[in-house]
Amino acid sequence: MARSLYEWLWRHEFWLPPGITWEDMQESEGTHYPQPRDLLLSIPFALILVVLRCAFERAIALPLSTKLGVRDKQRPKAQPNPVLETFYSTRCKNPGEGELLRLAKQCDLAVRKVEKWFRRRRNMDRPSLSKKFSEACWRFTFYIISFFTGLAVLYDKPWFWDHRECWTGYPQQPLQPSLFWYYMLELSFYWSLVFTLPFDVKRKDFKEQIVHHAATIFLISFSYCANYIRIGTLVMVIHDASDCFLEPTKIFNYMKWKKTCDSLFMIFSAVFLISRLVIYPYTVLYNTYYYSMEIFQPFFGYYFVNVLLIILQLLHVFWSCLIIHMVYKFIIQGTMEKDMRSDTEESDKDEERDIIREKETNGITYFSNVTSNGYIQRNGSEPLDNRAHLANGHAKER
Repeated sequence: MARSLYEWLWRHEFWLPPGITWEDMQESEGTHYPQPRDLLLSIPFALILVVLRCAFERAIALPLSTKLGVRDKQRPKAQPNPVLETFYSTRCKNPGEGELLRLAKQCDLAVRKVEKWFRRRRNMDRPSLSKKFSEACWRFTFYIISFFTGLAVLYDKPWFWDHRECWTGYPQQPLQPSLFWYYMLELSFYWSLVFTLPFDVKRKDFKEQIVHHAATIFLISFSYCANYIRIGTLVMVIHDASDCFLEPTKIFNYMKWKKTCDSLFMIFSAVFLISRLVIYPYTVLYNTYYYSMEIFQPFFGYYFVNVLLIILQLLHVFWSCLIIHMVYKFIIQGTMEKDMRSDTEESDKDEERDIIREKETNGITYFSNVTSNGYIQRNGSEPLDNRAHLANGHAKER
């Protein structure tokens, strides 16, 4: 059964153009083609990147955040409560009104106190500013290295300047060592992002990020196995171009360097929109969809790689809408809106609202007590008992 499935999966009709078989892709001395087993090397390389990231964040990023004045906000901790903690861990982190009422009765607490407990508990799970800073530093370091590595590998390649060259001699295009290591670098990085996904900073586009990582890994892996190496290298270098500006934008945002952050974000927005909505569709989508058919007839691999590339483009459109909205707000309001993908602290505004509400309630109660005891008369006369109350609750004869 497993043997049959393996043979079916690696049928040349799925991976190679019509008229080409695996026998035509046999390696010879001095000529090497991509082998699917090579992809297994990306797993240990990904684990090495995870170790390097942990060491980088502890030894470099965290001390750097302290020197640059990045301070973690002091968050009030939720008081230990086994009932609420069990509900938070197993049921829901943001209960509705009915559940709050039931939990308040069960714990013999006011509804507002239960609501405050959940708010503080959620804030305890949110990543600290120094963690965000460290993560952004690591990604910025990698994207810079990856982008310039890509440029160094591709600047003398003919398909970097003439995109039709991506299909010259396809699929019998020998694998060069520089392209192999560039592929391993990118694939290992995205595997490392998958491994650290449960521990990374979670944003509102968390599901889209998962789809993006999965599509990227599938695209890199399939393009390697089907020897779409040339088009794959173009996809990777285009993506890294804008990411080089996104991460320093976050870094300066965490440092509270507002003007620098705003300037970098505008540069990032321009690079992202041009690279993802103009260069990518023409250089990659149009290239794979039309130019490739000048060389071979469509086959399964042709349709599959185009589907993956279109999924990436849909994600580009989704993120472009968020970016355009933020740029529009910046132009209209003159100030940069917070990243809509990020979770915001609930404590500040909500705690202040609770304090104001409590003060208003206490003020109304005090005013009601004063008027009911006869301390304020309609005609402005003295109180009936001719006494004034001090702040400590004692009475003083006039």
